[in-house]
Amino acid sequence: MPVNRPKFSIAICGGGISGLCLAVALSKYSDIEVLVYEAAERFKEIGAGVMIWTKTWTILELMGLADDFSKIAHAPPDGSIGFDYRRSDQPTEGFRFHIVEVPHGCIRFHRAQFLDVFVNHLSDKVTFFGKRLISYTDDGSEKMSLLFQDGSSAVCDALVGCDGIKSSIRRQLFESMAQERGDDFRIFIEPVWTGTTAYRGLIPADRVPKLKDGSLHSVLQRPMMYCGKSKHIVGYSIAQGDIVNVVTLISEKDKQGERFEGPWVSECSKQELLGCYAGWEPEVQDILQCIERPTKWALHELHPLPMYVSGKVALVGDSAHAMLPHQGAGAGQAIEDAYILAQILGSSLTTKNTLTDALKAYENVRLPMANNVLRGSKDSGLMYEFDYPGLGEDYARLGRAIQKQWDWVWASHPDEDVARGLACLKANLGSCGRH
Repeated sequence: MPVNRPKFSIAICGGGISGLCLAVALSKYSDIEVLVYEAAERFKEIGAGVMIWTKTWTILELMGLADDFSKIAHAPPDGSIGFDYRRSDQPTEGFRFHIVEVPHGCIRFHRAQFLDVFVNHLSDKVTFFGKRLISYTDDGSEKMSLLFQDGSSAVCDALVGCDGIKSSIRRQLFESMAQERGDDFRIFIEPVWTGTTAYRGLIPADRVPKLKDGSLHSVLQRPMMYCGKSKHIVGYSIAQGDIVNVVTLISEKDKQGERFEGPWVSECSKQELLGCYAGWEPEVQDILQCIERPTKWALHELHPLPMYVSGKVALVGDSAHAMLPHQGAGAGQAIEDAYILAQILGSSLTTKNTLTDALKAYENVRLPMANNVLRGSKDSGLMYEFDYPGLGEDYARLGRAIQKQWDWVWASHPDEDVARGLACLKANLGSCGRH
């Protein structure tokens, strides 16, 4: 009995959220060979909490994964509160100045559990561990070639870089661009320090003290944003409400763009964390006192890239648009990338001969959308810290501006994005007469 050969092979380098989501989304297409190469010896995620919004939840529903994700969410995704914004950099009790409400609210997960859902839907026959990509060759040959650090090699028809903010694939892509088109492209190779430092910690929910009126602490009731001048704190429950994830942020705008010396992530003392927020309201002090072993993160981002695709190479997730966490958008944008790309690759219009057109159609849809969120995430941080030009501490105008920052969440339905991508692909094929 004849065996149907796949129409093409896709190599995915990186087994984080974007890479595994893409692999799962492509797995429904039996005529596409999927190969996942992960540098580590197992799939793992750095960090504690992950949040998504209604558009990403719609994608998980379309992928048939919503039931599994519902089981590990902080609560069933049926709320409406996105974030409760509170002025808190004062020793007396703070006050709410805005609340963001969105359909489904802010859906929160423990990051490791989130990744495991994708892992559980992926065949272990397509995954290869200990494979750190050193270089690729895309010279117009029938197959691309991949070289790994362990000396092994592989071939594929197209390569998708899901290898994160320090992407080696992005490096090679833009080094080649710089050689071909000029040194201006070199600024897109390396991540840039934002001047923002984050302190992160996890707290067992049963250790969080109650408020003075005897009610549950605010971080156990809804996602909180405690705001102060050039600083803010995010707190919300994850792991079905058993754990509180806390991220505190300090922005030093004069250091933005400087080269950061030392490790991006390190341990620090509880005293260092508390010292940064001395004089903040009691509600904040109560949760910070519960963090016994905080970690300190130097937050980096990418300049908005002018392209996500070159030839048969595409960038997805943080390798394409690593952003500040101020809108909780990084995971969602990675999932949007993966879903849109998978639907375009799975289309009957996409063949081995039209792969480059398909990848460009993905870029046409996702680059402006994701770059917009990247820029917006930075702007949102300035708003939360009363540093946005022209708004300052005008709470009424600031609240309206913060609300508008979330417009991208419902700007389009994923199926509309897919339709635009397929229309672009069809137009490209029609203009050049290739099928």
